[in-house]
Amino acid sequence: MAISVSEHEADDWREALRARGYRLTPQRELVLAAVQRLEHATPEDVLAAVREQSSAINLSTVYRNLEVLEELGLVRHAHLSDRVATYHSTAGHPHFHLVCRKCQRVVSVDPEVAAPLAERLRTDYAFEADVGHLTVFGECTTCDEEHEEHSDDDHHH
Repeated sequence: MAISVSEHEADDWREALRARGYRLTPQRELVLAAVQRLEHATPEDVLAAVREQSSAINLSTVYRNLEVLEELGLVRHAHLSDRVATYHSTAGHPHFHLVCRKCQRVVSVDPEVAAPLAERLRTDYAFEADVGHLTVFGECTTCDEEHEEHSDDDHHH
């Protein structure tokens, strides 16, 4: 499956990059397109997707390009596990994440859901929360039910 971006998106990225003294190199375009297509991707996931297009890119190149793209506000990272950061595009809707510790499901949540918390932090602690970087760990309330239903046949969801 070819990784590509629309010409309009590419023009926006080129403009953002040029304004900061960067160019939209073919490598950066491949990395950014991979992040957009994969939605929540580790650098290793991005490398695997980019390698479908170009074998000339290695993991350190992916990391460098992700850093530049994040500095430009085109991608963000979140910590969805205790492993490496996961990257997602900022072109989609802003969101924070819920991660189930049992089934590893990741749910993207509109930042407005956390607005009361952010307001309370602002008022009571003079603290401006970066809600887009927030990851809340817990368990799906349906996990117990589904695990009980399948406990004798060893299925996971």
